[in-house]
Amino acid sequence: MSTQQAVTFIGIGAIGLPMAKQLALNGHAVTGVDPAVSQHERAREAGIAAATSITDAAPAGTVVVMVATPDQLNQLVTTALETTDVSAQTWVIMSTVGPDSLRDEAARLQAEGAIVVDAPVTGGVARAITGELTIFASGAPHALDKVTALLSHFGTVRRVGSSLGDGQAIKVVNQHLCSVHIVAAAEALNLAETLGLNKADVLDLISSGAAGSWMLSDRGPRMLAGTNVEVTSTISIFVKDSTLVADAARKAGAQTPLLDTAKERYEQAARMGLATRDDSRVIETYS
Repeated sequence: MSTQQAVTFIGIGAIGLPMAKQLALNGHAVTGVDPAVSQHERAREAGIAAATSITDAAPAGTVVVMVATPDQLNQLVTTALETTDVSAQTWVIMSTVGPDSLRDEAARLQAEGAIVVDAPVTGGVARAITGELTIFASGAPHALDKVTALLSHFGTVRRVGSSLGDGQAIKVVNQHLCSVHIVAAAEALNLAETLGLNKADVLDLISSGAAGSWMLSDRGPRMLAGTNVEVTSTISIFVKDSTLVADAARKAGAQTPLLDTAKERYEQAARMGLATRDDSRVIETYS
């Protein structure tokens, strides 16, 4: 059993709120921070205090970050440094922001005495709800030791390196595959329909075979459900993630033609007005 802690959890959206709930269920005193007031009532129903800004959150020794973009992380760190004392805090950055953003913001926090851990996650909302995420954790060994018990409430902690940014680099590779697999699933289901087949029947038949993938099984049913399907991850998130992958690849000199094609599909979907819709709606670019 880990020692109960006071935790500020930044970003209580589709994936952040079920993660914060895991902490609350395990006895930690959690304050969820999110500018979207609509999320506050949901947090309170789960026994989680809610605040609009980190400035308004109760004092906590651990800050868990699940914001959506590098810009949001930058703004969060700026606000924290201007309005709070981070010197005794451990910051666990679990967002997908890329290695460069992680290192830049970590340096700012560390300069003021904070401990920083790089710990992006994979597994989506479904596994956040069940506490079965995979966490790519990197950082100084003593920092990882400090937070491993806490992170274990979210799922399986995989220590992937001692340098900040190692976790983000692995998440870049992960998001390359996720980006491509979602678009591949959409293209395949559109092909089935174009061939005069029932998409639902095809999905059922191929999901468990050699052509199956986690993304096909998870996103496929939502691709069949229509534009207004429940949102668990938005098109805009994959515009962001595929751009992070592309930028990291270019910097490293890696070729990613499949990723580049997938990225164009997400950008097309966003131009079609689907940016805030579920990422499964990329299938509508094939209409």
